[in-house]
Amino acid sequence: MITIKNEFLTVTINAHGAELTSVIDNHTGRETLWQADPAVWGRHAPVLFPIVGALKNGEYTYDGQTYKMGQHGFARDHDFTVTEADDKHAVFTLQDSEATRTNYPFAFTLTLTYTLENNNISVRYHVTNPAADAPLYFSVGGHPGFRIPATEDTAYTDYYMGFTPSKSHVTIPLSAAGIDYAHRTLAATDVNQMISHETFKNDALIFALNGKTKFSLRSDKTSHGVSLTTEDAPFLGVWSAYPAQGDYVCIEPWWGIADTTDASGELTEKLGINKLAPGEVFDHGYQITIF
Repeated sequence: MITIKNEFLTVTINAHGAELTSVIDNHTGRETLWQADPAVWGRHAPVLFPIVGALKNGEYTYDGQTYKMGQHGFARDHDFTVTEADDKHAVFTLQDSEATRTNYPFAFTLTLTYTLENNNISVRYHVTNPAADAPLYFSVGGHPGFRIPATEDTAYTDYYMGFTPSKSHVTIPLSAAGIDYAHRTLAATDVNQMISHETFKNDALIFALNGKTKFSLRSDKTSHGVSLTTEDAPFLGVWSAYPAQGDYVCIEPWWGIADTTDASGELTEKLGINKLAPGEVFDHGYQITIF
């Protein structure tokens, strides 16, 4: 475990999966991250790579070969190398190996950088294609789960979700068969939306983003809550387990998305897929703010 700390926050990251496991508000002593109750959801903040969500039939095709891969990919279940660490930041790296190439035939370097600044945690994804003559196709994203209610004197249903800037966003239906992209609609995200466990009875809420966006979970009964800001993630998922219920909500910025119901299975045709030429670098991320 690696711990970084400043006046505002104490943050712990596990090298297994490069996963945030604890975010403590030093002023109140409260743990703000979901603590991975296995009876509900046994993770804290997994890293999603090289896919986001599920593949149609659990497989994809590339260069004439078919490969199996589980939901959200494999990075969350691999040990990363700690390549830098000091009081305020930590860097974790995962590279392709014989094990990864069994179901993902690409050379890659995935680097996660966590940096503290005041009450903010910056999370950056650097993906590099080290191949000399082959492209790299991938998706990447975050899945941090935050404790809601944020304080003991409030309830889950006291909280609402809100977008800044306040405007309507495209919402994309999700079913057991995949993303129903053809039936996307506008959601009333120009106003705050109260949450309950029933909010997630049909799985994650998925929104298409366009430009810098801040998504917040807050309540009028307390000044404490959390927000996540991304400059350019094309998609955002909001999720909590159902019908199993836990006091948390995941805010998930995605550079990629699950397969659509009519997906061809060809990785190069996958909705939201990223492509890097040899030597090219992907550098994107998001910021968590605890208040």
